[in-house]
Amino acid sequence: MRAEDPAYLVYTSGTSGYPKGVLHAHRALLGRQPSSRYWFDFRPEGDRVLHAGKFNWTYVLGTGLMDPLYRGHTAIVHEGPTDAALWPRLIARHGATIFIGVPTVYRQIIQKTRAGRSDVPSLRHCMSAGEPLSDQVLAAWRERFGLEIYEGLGMTECSYYISQTRERPLRPGAAGFVQPGHAIELLDPTTLGVVARGEEGMLCIRRDDPGLMLGYWNQPEETAACFRGDWFLTGDYGRKDDDGYVWFLGRRDDLINTFGYRVSPHEIERVLKDHPAVADVAAVGEEVSSGKVLVVVYVTARPGDALSPDDVLAYGRRRLASYKAPRIVYLVDELPRTRNGKVLRRALTPAAARARSSDAECP
Repeated sequence: MRAEDPAYLVYTSGTSGYPKGVLHAHRALLGRQPSSRYWFDFRPEGDRVLHAGKFNWTYVLGTGLMDPLYRGHTAIVHEGPTDAALWPRLIARHGATIFIGVPTVYRQIIQKTRAGRSDVPSLRHCMSAGEPLSDQVLAAWRERFGLEIYEGLGMTECSYYISQTRERPLRPGAAGFVQPGHAIELLDPTTLGVVARGEEGMLCIRRDDPGLMLGYWNQPEETAACFRGDWFLTGDYGRKDDDGYVWFLGRRDDLINTFGYRVSPHEIERVLKDHPAVADVAAVGEEVSSGKVLVVVYVTARPGDALSPDDVLAYGRRRLASYKAPRIVYLVDELPRTRNGKVLRRALTPAAARARSSDAECP
């Protein structure tokens, strides 16, 4: 087979619209090698990799199967029902050295089990992606297991190209660094000019990146619309600080335009997830009148914990800038998610939660 020949087809999760088939070439494995080097930290003597996700997601298909096998390591695959206590048992039973999951899995292990370092003696490296990891979960994992959790950022169209790495200090909240080998820039999508450090820009991937898709299956117009000149426009926004750390802000449709500010929902969620009674949270913008958009959050409580909307509002006001703090809190039983576990923001509506909400005074 040639490098450009089609190798596999995988669908997007549909968080920003209808799921699209993404066709990848055989060269995709070459495009994944920086991830293997800088995110995984594979050892020459061999690793045993366990991923807690389902293999219909490129995050799992790549890091849980393709990357380990391509580099000669062992992939441990679980089929069947799952719960928080299962993962420490499987790590111990099969001698897993690397564990990968979404932040929710790490949070559930902390909250619902008593597992600790002595229960998983083989484990040495942990990875996470799919949504931002909260400071509280990271701190609790460090305390319980004595290990860091290294975050990564990518997309179905190009897998993972930004990650935290053992070679640089972890900076909680940052997505990490552009992995050497990938040509990624934060650009102004109108001019394609590189934005200044600290400024918001769209993450763009040079079209010759070997990890980039061949195109959307049977959708040539959709494919063409994603390219401008030499760049693939991801639709994801971020900023880069003076030390080169990339901070993920979200997709264009996710950013909340409120009182003249553009607010990333991920920044709000990371803070509120540290509330001791909050199990999960999603932030969105809600238009309450013509041209007036408020930051609102949908929150689930930890089992057995009392939580009121007023508690969340007060917590947000103490820890967030006034324009980022939520104005309305909805308590819900669960957050709508895609099959990959991503929050389906467009399905969050106030109607079902209106009876259990609280409003803050607006500026």
